[in-house]
Amino acid sequence: MSIATSITLTGLELTRFFFAMVLLLFTAHFFGFLFYESKLPRVIGEIFGGLLLGPTLLGYFSLPAMNWLFGAFPAEGKLIALISNFGLVLLMFISGFEIQRSFSREDRRIATAFLLGATIVPFLVGVAIPYLYNLAAYSGPNGNPLSLAIIVGIGVSVTSIPVISKIFIDLKIINTRFAKIVLAIATVEDVIQFAALAVATGIGSSSLTLNLILTTVFVTTAFFAFGLVALPRIVEFTNRSRFDVLIKYHPSRYALFVCFSLVALASLLNVNIVFGAFLAGIAIGTMPVKVFDAAKAQIKSISLALFTPIYFAVVGLKLDLVHQFDPVFFLGFLLLSTALKGSGALLVGKLTRQGWLPSLNLAIALNARGGPGIVLATVAFDLGLISEMFFVALVLTAIVTSLVAGYWLRLVKGKGWRLL
Repeated sequence: MSIATSITLTGLELTRFFFAMVLLLFTAHFFGFLFYESKLPRVIGEIFGGLLLGPTLLGYFSLPAMNWLFGAFPAEGKLIALISNFGLVLLMFISGFEIQRSFSREDRRIATAFLLGATIVPFLVGVAIPYLYNLAAYSGPNGNPLSLAIIVGIGVSVTSIPVISKIFIDLKIINTRFAKIVLAIATVEDVIQFAALAVATGIGSSSLTLNLILTTVFVTTAFFAFGLVALPRIVEFTNRSRFDVLIKYHPSRYALFVCFSLVALASLLNVNIVFGAFLAGIAIGTMPVKVFDAAKAQIKSISLALFTPIYFAVVGLKLDLVHQFDPVFFLGFLLLSTALKGSGALLVGKLTRQGWLPSLNLAIALNARGGPGIVLATVAFDLGLISEMFFVALVLTAIVTSLVAGYWLRLVKGKGWRLL
């Protein structure tokens, strides 16, 4: 059988596939707009749109209708997953653009202190939890104790750059010192935690051995070092070389070439592809504004219009709140992660003499898990490292903490209280 024959779809299959895509895109944009107009994060509306089409609602009342939409032919699920993965890759790519790079000495001092108290300590406690309390029931078919421990550690300590940035922009506080410190902490968190998740995904599908752990850590560290140190220099060198014609006249194409090249390299090294996209975004973000500003805007526009809404809608599509929602585990994880992150931030705030209100503001802002929390959940679940119940708990925790952060900061701004 030729390749062309093996990938050909019938007219009916194409019709039903595109009908499913249109429904996912419509519900994502419609509810994203409603949530945005209600001063809520758009991403939560996009997830809600997918939730309505999945087993939680449509599948509960009419399973044949859901299967007709999303199981029209054997390969439809894989095609939807492919489009969703494009959305995830581009989301991580544009997230890399947003990484903050310049801060004052005082801001670095405060950010470092809060990073230790509100991120590193909760992460270490989270890693220890599965060894103190049996969470084997929440591990996936390809998981092992170490991969589960790392995922729990990331889950209780992660902060969302995209969601908290959007909240800051909506409240017109994006240029404040408070916002810069929060984003500085979230930036370092993302690099550390995505590196840790890369290790978890690398060791998750195999039997644990010391050699596997050391090899995975070495490969992941080398890959991140290449992406953070060498790749920006390569991009800069290309920009100054005689090959700069492509960059000058087609910066968007060049940026996407860098992105997918690093994604391919990540896949080759058995590092999850999303980290290749994230590091490529950081590298492109280091380039002069005049070179890539328009390119970043174009990539962001098409990504946020098409691919990432489908990605978040598919996240909602996977949520089964009827059969896979464990309220006790969800509430326990939500309260534990919030307590660890919050108490760490409040303690650091007291030690650095920030005052209780600024420390509380920082604690709540840093507790917004948003996009990275959802990326953690989907990557771990799709690779079979966590159970569906844990996946549901992680996604709902990301949603609830993002809503609380938005409401609290809007209250602080409305009351005229000081942020920092």
